[in-house]
Amino acid sequence: MFKKTFILFYLLTSPVLATGYDVFAIGMYDVKFDGSQTNTSTDFRYERRFDNSLFEIGPESENFFHLKPFAGIELTSDSAAYFIGGIYLEDNLGTIFVGEESNVFFTPSFGAGYYDDGDGKKLGNNIEFRTTLEVSYELENKNRLGLSF
Repeated sequence: MFKKTFILFYLLTSPVLATGYDVFAIGMYDVKFDGSQTNTSTDFRYERRFDNSLFEIGPESENFFHLKPFAGIELTSDSAAYFIGGIYLEDNLGTIFVGEESNVFFTPSFGAGYYDDGDGKKLGNNIEFRTTLEVSYELENKNRLGLSF
């Protein structure tokens, strides 16, 4: 089943569809700060962010935001898997605050997808939603390092 899903995911995110960039992430899943960490696991994430604007928000002269699609997969060390598709927007924080472009970007996103809990946390349904806030710094080679929540 996993191989078929991976092949389908690869075909859907092939370079034929659009230019864009790949996001690779590692983090902690279900972290609690009150000492009751019963479902904490390592989270591995891959997203393909497409550079095709679905539609724009704002006046034509400004083009405030370009909503763009993404597709991704998350796997945890507890064998949970999440297949997601959604939209994101990306803005240069320098442009927002000082009127000049900088190397710092703000990227919020929203998506929905299929969740299989494996041996991990039971969320109560297979259809789940995710919102993410990300701040990243663009290096000279155009790669980025970021934090997301």
